[in-house]
Amino acid sequence: MRPLEGLLVLDFSQFLAGPSAALRLADLGARVIKIERPDGGDLCRRLYISNLELEGDSTLFHSINRNKESFAADLKDSEDRGRVLAMVARADVMIQNFRPGVMERLGLNYRSLEERFPRLVYAEITGYGAAGPWRNKPGQDLLVQALSGLAWLNGNGDQPPTPFGLAVADMFAGAHLAQGILAALVRRGITGRGGLVEVSLLESVLDFQFEVLTTHLNDGGKLPERSHVHNAHAYLGAPYGIYRTANGYIALAMGSVTELGKLAGCPALEEYRDPQSWFTERDQIKQTLASHLATRSTADWLSRLEPAGYWCSDVLTWPELMGGEPFQALDMVQEIPCRGGSVLLTTRCPIRIDGEIYKSRKPAPAVGEHTAQILREFQP
Repeated sequence: MRPLEGLLVLDFSQFLAGPSAALRLADLGARVIKIERPDGGDLCRRLYISNLELEGDSTLFHSINRNKESFAADLKDSEDRGRVLAMVARADVMIQNFRPGVMERLGLNYRSLEERFPRLVYAEITGYGAAGPWRNKPGQDLLVQALSGLAWLNGNGDQPPTPFGLAVADMFAGAHLAQGILAALVRRGITGRGGLVEVSLLESVLDFQFEVLTTHLNDGGKLPERSHVHNAHAYLGAPYGIYRTANGYIALAMGSVTELGKLAGCPALEEYRDPQSWFTERDQIKQTLASHLATRSTADWLSRLEPAGYWCSDVLTWPELMGGEPFQALDMVQEIPCRGGSVLLTTRCPIRIDGEIYKSRKPAPAVGEHTAQILREFQP
């Protein structure tokens, strides 16, 4: 038995953040029903991050909507809305990520439902919160990275702001929403009442930066300085960063510059005995180190540093990672058979409980695939 078996989740959300939260609940055993528009469904079905698709939908949609059922409903239609409300009456969790005001107009916002369904955990994601001057701005991942200061932290000091190569705002917001939902469900088990869980993309990305923001807030408002050479963390001194070697790259984490000079056979680094200089002279140290590391292979450097306990690693591509024994030991890839005979290869749920790995065989649904079945089950 998976830990959330017996719970019913209605997922009204689209794109990435909300559906990723619902996916995690589904992976852990909850029954998740997507409420989708009859004319095309979740817009993520047509959101392509490559030219790949499976059975008419993007691989992105398939990757975050496995383990779910689909109920087609026009929420502006009173009859369809009534059918949906019959499902809400029996649901444990409801997730939505419409722009502020949309669910209010439909009568499906938390304040309209809380008295009728007091055990319901109502969860919503917005871009920038339900109030404030940004409440109606598009809640899109790249825009949030830009506005939050996250992109400004990335890249070398002489480079423009650099966004992450992933939709980190969406993914963190989805994870935070799942955490909030689980906390509200635990509270409901004690008090008998549900509640409202609210997460925004902006707040999630600000929380993601809590380490550096806390330093900034307690350092008189001083701003971090990105290194101009192999920047990796604006608040950390040399040697922290990724460096080219004779045949690849090597990552160096926190460590003594003088010890590194001894281990790597670079006397110039041994001169920096004052740890304060590892930050104040960071770029000069990194430049010296970069020139030195380029003279030998990655394996050569690792053979010198790893036995001494110096924090370092190879820098792998996906094929290099996935072809190795450490990745194989994790058993992270699962095969999901799709409706028309295709097979989706994707990652599994990263959570283990009592040592159990959670994989699934249930593919992402077609729009309204389960509507007839669900109507028979939920309508009086």
